[in-house]
Amino acid sequence: MIRNDEQARLCYKPERGRGEPTLPEIGILAVNPSEAPVLAAYAKTAEMQRSFLFHSNLYYSEKLFLAGPAVGAPVAVMCLEKLIALGAKKIILYGWCGSLQEELRAMDVLLPNEALSEEGTSRHYQAQSQAQSKGQNSQQERILASPTLHTHLGNILTAAEFSYQSGKVWTTDAPYRETRTKVAKYADQGIYGVDMEFSALCTVAAFRGVELAAAMLVSDEVWRQPWQPQFSRKEFKRKSRRLLTLLCDTLWDA
Repeated sequence: MIRNDEQARLCYKPERGRGEPTLPEIGILAVNPSEAPVLAAYAKTAEMQRSFLFHSNLYYSEKLFLAGPAVGAPVAVMCLEKLIALGAKKIILYGWCGSLQEELRAMDVLLPNEALSEEGTSRHYQAQSQAQSKGQNSQQERILASPTLHTHLGNILTAAEFSYQSGKVWTTDAPYRETRTKVAKYADQGIYGVDMEFSALCTVAAFRGVELAAAMLVSDEVWRQPWQPQFSRKEFKRKSRRLLTLLCDTLWDA
């Protein structure tokens, strides 16, 4: 949580503006633009109210909120900060990831439980440890999903007969700078996938004292040469729509 002296030094903070809604505590942040029509259609059927979230959309009811798109760590964090300011306490990230492991194939589902950060947003939220303040070396804090929400997502998928894997992901700001050497290195370390938002969102959630976990659909096999993108295939789009709709339905009925 933010210390009072730190808060006093900030230029401004995320807060609810005049006329902005109070959100229910649980909802979904779907970061990919391709999912925007799915959220819009679901919100229309459920007769949810609509607002705007920067250049993104926000739908809400007394039960659930739906937000997105928000590609990349900086934009996703801006949206998350605003959602928290409006009342969000349990956030499900829905997105896509590339696979670093042969056993994790395109259109498989990954529930990431930990992240390696190579994006630039997290460091602005990571508190310096006492050792660092004394100029000593200290191990970087682990970036973790909420164990409770992670387990809840697993139960949702199991009940719906969706198979999934769990593991660590690598979050980067620069997808066009992913190298074969780096992919092999992280694969050898047991990292399952690569995305652009997860580590930053987990870091902010921990900093703000809220829960966040993620479900990701594998959109491409980065380990394979040549690269094998699948996100334009009709089968991929259908499965992504099914998975996102399942999450919406389950949270709505909870």
